[in-house]
Amino acid sequence: MSEQARVYDAESAAARLTGSLAAWRWADGAIRREYTTVDWRSALLVANTIGFLAEAAFHHPDLTVSWGRVVVTLSTHSAGGVTDKDFALAARIEETVTWNPAGEGGALEGPPDDPRWRILKTAD
Repeated sequence: MSEQARVYDAESAAARLTGSLAAWRWADGAIRREYTTVDWRSALLVANTIGFLAEAAFHHPDLTVSWGRVVVTLSTHSAGGVTDKDFALAARIEETVTWNPAGEGGALEGPPDDPRWRILKTAD
């Protein structure tokens, strides 16, 4: 980081965690989101998606991956807390992981209405 980044405190971070980031929470000096998946395969798909986005952004979250669950924790280690980078990556993760083309119409129809094809347990 070439210039000093703004580091958010709990109150100012909470004010940013609205709209598409409403499922994210402030926790221990970071922003955190838990995705509930339907099984191990789905948890790995979510974790790998997040891994790709993080590599592309060169900004790396802490991930906890277990059966049916992926926890994402974001903070900017070099700045010592949560910065705009964390909110930007959280928004990209949220947009990608929760994307369901079935709700959009168009050429991409989304997975069949069959539990074997679901990834997230709920509309998280």
